[in-house]
This record gives sequence, structure tokens and C-alpha cells, in this order.
Amino acid sequence: MVITSAKFIKGVQGTDEILADGIPQIALIGRSNVGKSSVINSLTNQKNLARTSSFPGRTREINIFLINNSFYLLDLPGYGFAKASREVRDRFHELIGWYLFDSPYEQKKVVLIIDAFTGLKDSDVATLDVLEEHGKPVVIVANKVDKIKKSHYQSQLQTVRDAVGDYRVIPYSAKKNIGVRELTNELLAK
Repeated sequence: MVITSAKFIKGVQGTDEILADGIPQIALIGRSNVGKSSVINSLTNQKNLARTSSFPGRTREINIFLINNSFYLLDLPGYGFAKASREVRDRFHELIGWYLFDSPYEQKKVVLIIDAFTGLKDSDVATLDVLEEHGKPVVIVANKVDKIKKSHYQSQLQTVRDAVGDYRVIPYSAKKNIGVRELTNELLAK
């Protein structure tokens, strides 16, 4: 299976009719600067579909992308450190919590993107715990595997797998297109 079309629809900061239109939603969540937008660009084979930035906190709303005219990918703001005021960071956190846990919208999947090089942080573990408490269908993408030395690759990924338990972990590199097929198949599966 392949992604044949992808387009940015709009950014939202709360309730919006597009979120209630019946099209399945797949949410991408992760720490600031973990590479959520880069993952979207590599999946869709479009360099500039999702705006990327070297500074944390670039995504400030829920960005909605229509994929294959059949589902939405939602790029949520990052949690954790961001180059923004405390008030803005709190607003990001509230927006993420509202969409995932308090809104009436359901997610077909929640893709938790972590940094495979640095490993899971406390904020990743806490996020996974809350997703699990709410019964969300989670898949984990271990991005930036290209940064791991070959001699540490297997042990680093095993550490991630041990930390997340039974969840599927997809090794990924948006930069080197590692894991694109596996994640595409996961997203396009019925």
C-alpha cells in the first residue's frame, strides 16, 4: 500500500466541523522537536507539506492533512520543552489533552513519536500511560534511528521496546526514509 495523495487542509485550535465530518483521524503526538512534521513529509514523499523547524514548538495548533482522500493525519503540538512562554506551552498541553481525551472525536490510531537516539523521556512514558488509561490504539515510532551508532542500534531499540511493553515499535528515520513502508502499512491498514 502507498500514499498517493496528501494535502494540508487547515490548522484548528478547538472544535471544528472538519473534525466531525466522519473521516477517520490518526493523531501524531510526541515531544517538541522529535520530528512529527518530518515524519509526515517522509510518509507523503513531500518535502514541505508539513512545516519543519529546528526550534522546538513550531506547531502551535492541530494541523490536519488529508491522506489518500480517505483519512486525516493530525499533527499535534509537541509536549515538553518549546521556545515559547509558559502560557503558550500550557495552551499546547490543554489543546492536546482536549483533543485526545475530552473532545467527542475518536482516533483510528495515535502515533506516539519518540526520539530513538535519546530514548524515552519521562514525558513520553507519562503520555503513553495516559493514552493507555484512555484505551487509545497506540503505535510507537522510534524516529531518528539514523543517529544511533550501529554498535548500539539493537540495544537502544530493545531498551525502547522494554520500556513500552506490548506496543508495536517501528524504527524510523525521516531523514533516511527508514521505516516508511512499515508505518504506511500500519496507517493504511483497516
